[in-house]
Amino acid sequence: MPLDRIIISGGGTGGHIYPALAIADEIRRRNPNCEILFVGANGRMEMEKVPQAGYRIEGLDIAGLERKIFSKKNLGFLPRVIRSVRRSKQIIKDFNPQAAIGVGGYASGPLLFAATKKDIPTLIQEQNSYPGITNKILSKRVDCICTGFEDMSKWFPKEKTIYTGNPLRNVFSGGNITDDDYAEFGLEPGKKTLFVMGGSLGAKSLNDAVRQAASMWKDENMQVLWQTGTRFLESNTTFVTENNHNHLHPIGFISSMNKAYGIADIIVSRAGAMSIAELAMIAKPTILVPSPHVAEDHQTHNAKAMTDSGAALLIKDADVVNALGASTSALMRDDNRKTQMRNYMQVFAKPQAAAAVVDELQKLLP
Repeated sequence: MPLDRIIISGGGTGGHIYPALAIADEIRRRNPNCEILFVGANGRMEMEKVPQAGYRIEGLDIAGLERKIFSKKNLGFLPRVIRSVRRSKQIIKDFNPQAAIGVGGYASGPLLFAATKKDIPTLIQEQNSYPGITNKILSKRVDCICTGFEDMSKWFPKEKTIYTGNPLRNVFSGGNITDDDYAEFGLEPGKKTLFVMGGSLGAKSLNDAVRQAASMWKDENMQVLWQTGTRFLESNTTFVTENNHNHLHPIGFISSMNKAYGIADIIVSRAGAMSIAELAMIAKPTILVPSPHVAEDHQTHNAKAMTDSGAALLIKDADVVNALGASTSALMRDDNRKTQMRNYMQVFAKPQAAAAVVDELQKLLP
């Protein structure tokens, strides 16, 4: 049966939004006339990013719980959930979808719950190796769960859990790098290059670690592409100038990530699920520094799925300032270890993840 009308719900972060868009693109590739409706949370980034990608979106008045359970902000949580479920039921009635997909985030819960009450086929795409509470609850009601990591049946019903990998909208490649690509970042072609990234907002601990290791890397004749985050760019540019650390190349935000990945000999990264999916695709030696500021410490769980197999190294955020310099320098000199990491990393690559998710969606339809 062709896919004609599909709802995709969720968002809140790029880690939820970009897999959703990858799935939508694959549905449209197979079914050019399919009408796809996104459902997100008002005020969250999906309300901007989804229309920019060419898809329609409806918003729910929903937000998450504060970690401090007795916070005054949590007083309105239950009424918002009730309103969001009611609004979801109306959206489903008006749109009449063949199936509904949830990708995590605030809007995913009410929409998927409402869809299951209407006996509409439902699918969850779980990006992380440690699922959030919403998807744990929904897993008992939905028809299929597609996961970004293996061995997720300990969290979800085994009979409906499928390992697909995490869908990527863009296929990142480490090949076809030119001297012009190096020049775009102010880098010297062919020189040993470390790429340190702390996400689009930057990460203070990683920036502090770069400052701490700067002299060591200079002695190693290593150049560093340093994504500081826009809010940290000015102070770190001043640090580079005042200390004559011309081997450090700070940039607030990098849009040409495929070029940055391709240039790097070693990458230092947070351990978000989608970052890991991209890193697996390019198969570069990687040091993961999980953020301690995410729900249920899921970045550490994501990282361990790779570091336990030898595909990457792990440094705790609390240790990164003192440990990053020596760890990167030792790895840069160890060609055998880098080759092993590349080989192990390729096992995690799932270039056909979006297609696999849509295959499972198709199976749910009569």
